Amino acid sequence: MALGLTRTTTSTFLSTSFPKITPPIWKNPFVSHSVPWTRFLCKCSLAQHQHQDPIDMSKYKEAFSMKMAMAGLKPHHRIALGVSGGPDSIALCVLTAGWKTNGLNAGGERGGFIDGILAIIVDHGLRSESKDEANIVCNRVSQMGIRCEIAHCDWPDGRPKQGHLQEAAREMRYHAFQKVCAQHQIGVLLIAHHADDQAELFIIRLSRNSGVLGLAGTPFISQIFSTHAHSLEAVSNNHGILLVRPLLNFSKEDMYKICLGGNQDWVEDPTNQSQLFARNRIRMSIRDVSSCIFKSELQAIISACRKTRSFIDQVCYKLINQAVVVMDEGYAVIDLEILNPSKVEDICLSKFLSLVLQFISQRYRPVRGSTSKLVLDYIRTFPCKKSLTAAGCYLCPAPGSKGTKTLVCCSVDCPLPSKTEPFHACSYGEQEHHIPSELEQVIADAKSYSDFLVLDESDVHFMNVTSESVLTEAKRLGILSESTYRNILLLQREETKRFKSKTKTEVSSDFEKHGFESVNTLRSEPLQPGYVCYFMSRFFITWKLNEDIGSSAFSEEANCDLNLGGESWQCPCRSCVVGHEMVAEVRHMIESDWLYLAKLLKCLSTSGKFQQQGDLLDNRADQIPEKKNQCLDSARLSAQRALVSLKSIPVAARGGLPVLVNREGLLISIPSIGFKHCPCFVVSAEFKPRVPLGGGHSSFI
Repeated sequence: MALGLTRTTTSTFLSTSFPKITPPIWKNPFVSHSVPWTRFLCKCSLAQHQHQDPIDMSKYKEAFSMKMAMAGLKPHHRIALGVSGGPDSIALCVLTAGWKTNGLNAGGERGGFIDGILAIIVDHGLRSESKDEANIVCNRVSQMGIRCEIAHCDWPDGRPKQGHLQEAAREMRYHAFQKVCAQHQIGVLLIAHHADDQAELFIIRLSRNSGVLGLAGTPFISQIFSTHAHSLEAVSNNHGILLVRPLLNFSKEDMYKICLGGNQDWVEDPTNQSQLFARNRIRMSIRDVSSCIFKSELQAIISACRKTRSFIDQVCYKLINQAVVVMDEGYAVIDLEILNPSKVEDICLSKFLSLVLQFISQRYRPVRGSTSKLVLDYIRTFPCKKSLTAAGCYLCPAPGSKGTKTLVCCSVDCPLPSKTEPFHACSYGEQEHHIPSELEQVIADAKSYSDFLVLDESDVHFMNVTSESVLTEAKRLGILSESTYRNILLLQREETKRFKSKTKTEVSSDFEKHGFESVNTLRSEPLQPGYVCYFMSRFFITWKLNEDIGSSAFSEEANCDLNLGGESWQCPCRSCVVGHEMVAEVRHMIESDWLYLAKLLKCLSTSGKFQQQGDLLDNRADQIPEKKNQCLDSARLSAQRALVSLKSIPVAARGGLPVLVNREGLLISIPSIGFKHCPCFVVSAEFKPRVPLGGGHSSFI
């Protein structure tokens, strides 16, 4: 739901609308007169518009159908729409409803609603009247034959500060979209971003000194992955949801015309007039200098940037497939001989490295600025001889490679996302979802379409252009005329001045804002048996106690003279670190863990006392019959096998392995290498990063 809406008794357009079409006065039939409505303005198109030239809806429908096909979407696919009630999202509803019903031959309606389409209306809850506004928009969209669901936002830490309000609202909105899509088994979400939004974003990023990758704007298709785990299955499928923006070739004026042509009402958000927000300032400034030539040429330079971005993405994905190997223990190896950094353009190599580092650290912000240059210089040094810590990762020569391969792993010295999410394991596999297979097919169809649009380097113009010279190069190539060039420069300078002169406000540190903690101090919330922990957005960890273990489970131990007497065995050992009332905590592996394994291996199974990390486990162990100390023998043998596995993992990568400890901090298990302190303890850890290598499917064309 829009953050602020206004009601008025007159019906003149707000200044964001184009002057050719003026909506009539309309009284909203859904507003109860007992409700104090002070901030809601509705527009509509009724018979009074018959004097206007008829709006040709066929061209909009045809263009929309083409974009949906390019995205790999067909009318039978289940689709959600992000709806605020404004002209953009209402236009999206009009076109999607028409595309669905035409494609399903009007046979896909149940109970008056179109099958396979859901509008999601987000009530941010930042104003007292937002709930009523959401209900009104819901009623309007429902009348179009589209099912609606209102997602209400909760702000446990209170209302965001004004300077971060829009960013916080956006994050909350997309979290709500993802949650509702997961609940309804929908893998595709349509968003109503259009060409004017791209123009505003271009000027904003130009004023922030963005390079060509940023100036390419918002992708046509992007795959996003939730920062919250709703269930084990939701994350283990690792598909996220696909954001599709089918209106990027449509203007704001087109949005109004589509609403009018569809005879639909919409609402206007008066906060769009506030110059507190950069987008609003840019929108008003563009309107002041706007002309057909200016709009056309501005879109042309954006299109050129998008082609460059698409070519760079193609190069990066090829390099990832050829030169990167990801290990199950959570680290990656880059083959520098295959990568051949000296032959790769700086902009492509920087993007490639950013994708790899983002994947290993599971950070969501790309590597930029001085950090990007530092990593670029490092990777160009061949053979690799030194180590580097950057962007939450540790880079060093891979052992035994003589510098021809680079190891990339989580840095134990850098802050990493601290979020640890437990949820019950029974949610996994409870029901079969068709989202993954359907979404995989959508992505495959979209990729097959884009294969016909493979670009050659000769098709792109800004490969070796700095952010400062993009406009100059565009003018040299004839993409921009002199007047458009000067107008864009003027807009850029005005916004740059405003941006730099803004009063610095106190903001949370990056650690606090994004939930980062030092690896050295990080401990998870207690993990109960039968629950799953999604640790650091990287590992699924679950454990339980199996107290009745038959002798067959100890075949390896039996071969090592561990006498179980051929009978089922229960662990009664009072010296065992695994207790019946135990809960586990998860942390990263530290040096003392593998040193402890080595000490454990040297310990005799018949020893009366047992030392763990410098402390006696239980002085009563010497009073317990030998049979009851068998878990110590099992731990010793488990350590022997674990140390063999550990030798295959580079020392630098070991710090990224998850470790389970009890409340006293005593080591219970290192599941990635198969160590567990007690045979009763059943544990697993699977490397399943939230965001895949490469960031998921995306397209800028």
